[in-house]
Amino acid sequence: MHVFVTGASGWIGSAVVPELIGAGHQVTGLARSDASAAALTAAGAQVHRATLDDLDSLRSAAAASDGVIHLAFKHDIAFSGDFQGAVDADRRAVEALGEALAGSDRPFVLASGMLGLAPGRVATEQDGRGPDSGAAQPSSGAQSATALPGGGAQGRLATAQLTLALASRGVRSSVVRLPPTVHGEGDYGFMAMLVGIARDKGVSGYPGDGANRWCAAHRLDAAHLFRLALEKAPAGSVLHAVADQGVPIRTVAEVIGRQLGMPVAAISPEEAGAHFGWLAGPLSADSPASSTLTRELLGWQPTQPGLIDDLEKGHYFDLPTQD
Repeated sequence: MHVFVTGASGWIGSAVVPELIGAGHQVTGLARSDASAAALTAAGAQVHRATLDDLDSLRSAAAASDGVIHLAFKHDIAFSGDFQGAVDADRRAVEALGEALAGSDRPFVLASGMLGLAPGRVATEQDGRGPDSGAAQPSSGAQSATALPGGGAQGRLATAQLTLALASRGVRSSVVRLPPTVHGEGDYGFMAMLVGIARDKGVSGYPGDGANRWCAAHRLDAAHLFRLALEKAPAGSVLHAVADQGVPIRTVAEVIGRQLGMPVAAISPEEAGAHFGWLAGPLSADSPASSTLTRELLGWQPTQPGLIDDLEKGHYFDLPTQD
């Protein structure tokens, strides 16, 4: 296929692009900067210069493709206070992409989240059913409003449901729910933030008793699932990119403490905000999840290191070399 990928030079996208090309697909990636364009060219992809706000340009790129993988999200404004603005921009982009694909039976794969989907129990692909999704499987679940900066749960849920509803408009749409940590070498997300906080505070902390769990996946395994979804997920599928069903946050903190040679300590709920900043909410969420149905549907089998093994490799703790 000729695949249009948004977020193609990002953390997930930079793994999805070579995964697609390696399987024989042609890729056109959305790039908003010279650096992103150069990275895509180096990876063997074509470049489509635009932003998520250039809706006509998104429509034309989607219309010229055999399928779309939508990974882009305005994380920069989301985590600086305007989460709703990022959600609104994402929804407009999905509407534009879906409009271009309507009636074509071409695939459209959306990246979504699962943090806080089913607190206190193991979430499955059956959770988070939305009304009138028009889909063969239930729609994507929301991320917990308390676990996201500025809320935003309902908006992201609605965008995922909108994507699945495209199944009734002749689009082979699917939603890939990503765990709160998609880890690997070069990760600058939550795991890297926790390492940075530990260095800054001199202690590797965990909220409360640390028994709350996060599901996880290596980014190369997640990239493989995006390709499988593009190639063969039935219209309306909800998929879980979950390799580790639930890793206790205390276990994560213990590895960080051991690697950095510093104490490990519980952080009380009253102190969590001051210690972890806005990360206190997500870090306190209990978010285990299963991918049993995804594996049965698509034959996806994670092969990369799990979260704890990846942390133990040490690359999260390497400091940049100074010139």
